[in-house]
Amino acid sequence: MINKISAFFNSKTVLILGFGKEGQSTYHFFKKFHPSACIAIADQDPYALDRIQFPVEKEIKFYSGPHYLNAIRNYDMVIKTPGIPRETVLAKAGQAEVTSQTNLFLRFFRDRIIGVTGTKGKSTTSSLIRHILFKHDGCSFLVGNIGLPPFDYVSQLSEDSHIVFELSSHQLHDVMYSPHIAIFLNLFEEHLDHYGTLENYRQAKNNIFRFQKDGDFLIFNGDNSYLHNIKMLDVKGTRVEYALHNRPGVSMYANELGDVYLKEATELISFRVSARKALPGKHNLLNIMSAVKACRLLGIPVDTITSGVNEFKGLEHRLEFVGIFKGIRFYNDSIATVPEATIEAIHTLPDTDTIILGGKDRGINYNLLIEFLPKTAIRNFICMGDAGKRIYDGVRKNLSDNQKAFMISDFSSLSEIISQQTEPGKICLLSPAASSYDWFHNFEERGKAFKKIAENL
Repeated sequence: MINKISAFFNSKTVLILGFGKEGQSTYHFFKKFHPSACIAIADQDPYALDRIQFPVEKEIKFYSGPHYLNAIRNYDMVIKTPGIPRETVLAKAGQAEVTSQTNLFLRFFRDRIIGVTGTKGKSTTSSLIRHILFKHDGCSFLVGNIGLPPFDYVSQLSEDSHIVFELSSHQLHDVMYSPHIAIFLNLFEEHLDHYGTLENYRQAKNNIFRFQKDGDFLIFNGDNSYLHNIKMLDVKGTRVEYALHNRPGVSMYANELGDVYLKEATELISFRVSARKALPGKHNLLNIMSAVKACRLLGIPVDTITSGVNEFKGLEHRLEFVGIFKGIRFYNDSIATVPEATIEAIHTLPDTDTIILGGKDRGINYNLLIEFLPKTAIRNFICMGDAGKRIYDGVRKNLSDNQKAFMISDFSSLSEIISQQTEPGKICLLSPAASSYDWFHNFEERGKAFKKIAENL
């Protein structure tokens, strides 16, 4: 399958725009499969080449500094990384074709791809699907936003390979192709600092199905209020709606035990996944439904799907049980960067006594969370960062006599409050409802810092 994409670059001059993980992957692709290709690199950081772990050939041009985008018009094609806005690049492009790894990968391999997007649950659902597929055939791949650039896997693909592609809004914003099976998990207010409005964010996400063809499939969460408009859009793929409860139009639903039912032709097929070892909560049950349907569309047997779900171990930083320290049960849900995710975590863990909230303020509406928190059994609300200040100011005026709100100025001060205020046998939960980019590089770093605090309590 490498020939499909390799031939596309013949005789083209190419600029790799952005030299982070994906840009480096693109460089390695050309060095391996097109060593004689005329390529160049552009990155705003003048020290980008100094930070990598491998040598870049000296003859390759490197553009950097505040005017690095001016190099774009000198090349036939620009392969940009997701973090650089497409509109910014197009303004400088001239006759250059602007594309991305995601767009190229979808262009050449879309028929083998199960694409997964949504504000929350992408990594869990993508990993679960790949786990089930690999259990069945041993030749499936997971790529995309989970941190695995798709070009890294091109040489390993065969005509029988299935590719699970986790797709962020930034990746989808650029594409002109959609996957054969598209999964839209949910949509909440997120990345408003980048998109400006929820509608702009929604339109970027909608590209996961916008370019589908007859015979494709769109699997979507009918319980998410922001996805209701999918029912009214002109979608070429077959729409498959799932929800927690059975109702007209729904193809999949669940029972109170957490088992899943699929309407398939004239049959009602049951998947006894309530025995699963991970993936607690209703939000994960919805994720499971999308994975089940995608695997059934690929002909995976019911028993394989069921055992795959029940054996799946879950991912780090997603309602992850850290352990019991000083009698307190710790859960790390650092991935929760929107209020809806935090609310769902609290519903899933009703024994939560202390919760850590806040981080970078991206302009998200916190009214729903602020109204919800004082009504819970949680006694201690520890808030941090600018988003935490908004939550702190909102909740403290409505707290009951046995509830307390704390505002901290550094992460290390969590230890004392947690140990002094949390009731033994109860839960301390990190579920911030905010981005981590004020104090941490990413949510993973924040989650690891929280786990270290728990272990050293």
